[in-house]
Amino acid sequence: MTTPIGQSSRAWCASEGLPADAWRRTLEDDPAGRALYVELELGRMPQTEWNQRTAALMGVSGENLMGRAHGGVRAVVEMVELAQRARSAGIVVALLSNSYGFDPYNPYATTGVWDLFDVRVISGVEGVAKPDPVIYQRTLERMGLAGSECVFVDDHRPNLAPAESLGIRAVLADGPSTAARVARLLDLDPVEPSPAACY
Repeated sequence: MTTPIGQSSRAWCASEGLPADAWRRTLEDDPAGRALYVELELGRMPQTEWNQRTAALMGVSGENLMGRAHGGVRAVVEMVELAQRARSAGIVVALLSNSYGFDPYNPYATTGVWDLFDVRVISGVEGVAKPDPVIYQRTLERMGLAGSECVFVDDHRPNLAPAESLGIRAVLADGPSTAARVARLLDLDPVEPSPAACY
């Protein structure tokens, strides 16, 4: 639904005088940073605490760290249009998201995507995160649909396999053609990539 965090985080790293991949390395490669991020995603640590503890690992200010690193993240116009068209056609649209808490930075409010969905399943609320199959099953139950009736879109390849195991058609969000591909699967009119779309 949004432009990749990698673009925004790399720009933020540059503004802080850090290596371009410092954000990714801290959250994914550093065992301490990864452990903190897992606690955040599962709702076991408030974002304010995560900001301070992760900032200490990176040697930067903890003031709204998540919000600063995500400052360039925007909703993708054609994905917003796709969600709106789907709902207008009577298709149930769900948000299944590994999240980072809601305060002080609320990614859904900031990007304006929260109200696009009929069903919202957020890892920090559920206490379980993708790619755990449990959270996919909960999403299907709340949608009232079987896996074979659904299409799942995600920009992280490891998150696709659990969806497919439940019979869901899975689509890797990997560029401007994503919305058009999903529209075809849903038998909706084509969604053309925006000239401003950037992945």
